[in-house]
Amino acid sequence: MIESDRELSAMVQKLWDNDINRLKPGKDYRISLQGKAGDSMNINDNNDGAGYPLFTFVDENIFKKETFLAFISLLDNYESDTGEPEIVTPEEVAENHKFLDSIVQTPTMKIAHKYLVKKHLSPEDETEFKKQLYRIWFELYARRGSSRPDSSGFEHVFVGETRGGRTVIGFHNWIQLYLQEKLGHIDYKGYSVNANSPQPDENKHILALQFSWKNGIKPKGSIFIGVSPEFEFALYTLCFLTSPNERVKVQFNFYDVEIVCHHYNQKHIGTTYPVLLRYLNPR
Repeated sequence: MIESDRELSAMVQKLWDNDINRLKPGKDYRISLQGKAGDSMNINDNNDGAGYPLFTFVDENIFKKETFLAFISLLDNYESDTGEPEIVTPEEVAENHKFLDSIVQTPTMKIAHKYLVKKHLSPEDETEFKKQLYRIWFELYARRGSSRPDSSGFEHVFVGETRGGRTVIGFHNWIQLYLQEKLGHIDYKGYSVNANSPQPDENKHILALQFSWKNGIKPKGSIFIGVSPEFEFALYTLCFLTSPNERVKVQFNFYDVEIVCHHYNQKHIGTTYPVLLRYLNPR
């Protein structure tokens, strides 16, 4: 492991240890992995590895916590089809700021901010730091094939988008997955594994999976499960600002993970998500 990855791993371990709002598998939520997903891109394919929803239980009292509440309020602010310009209302801008206000007060974001200041990658002033976060995550840009601003890092990663109505892109967040599944918009089709990836585990916090959403299919997605919004925000912001590479290897807790983080114009997050490489012996 190269030195920069080792340093980043130590930071991610710190974020993990201080994620006080993380849910406990089997206690705060339960998932049902069922079977392995097929290889099909067809939404109506019968090769479905799962006849039941992914989530069998989530303690929704967790969603009353400030950062969860602020995060969930953002999920309905977007037009999912790329190519459709986003109209951002003053109310939505206020909700974005409220979310940032809530997460910068959490231990995980404070740790990330302190580290980024030390590395001269973020301003020390909290108001300026929030402006930086807003630019990275919420400023709109035109995704491929579009001439008008129709996307943002937040929408792509945490909410999900559709391309041409048939393909789901982004959508790497478990809270959005759970809420959309509850509404009947998600059909979980099973977990994804290849020859090199470890078998999924219902008690672990990272999962590769296949699902359909609305009329589109996500052939393979990868998500953290049960972590807080501030943990993901801190982790991905850290990877975006500290590494020019679009793939960063980190080790923390039980996990050896590659964080994929695509930059858009060096100013915004294009996409970012975890890829589980292997399980580690517990630290």
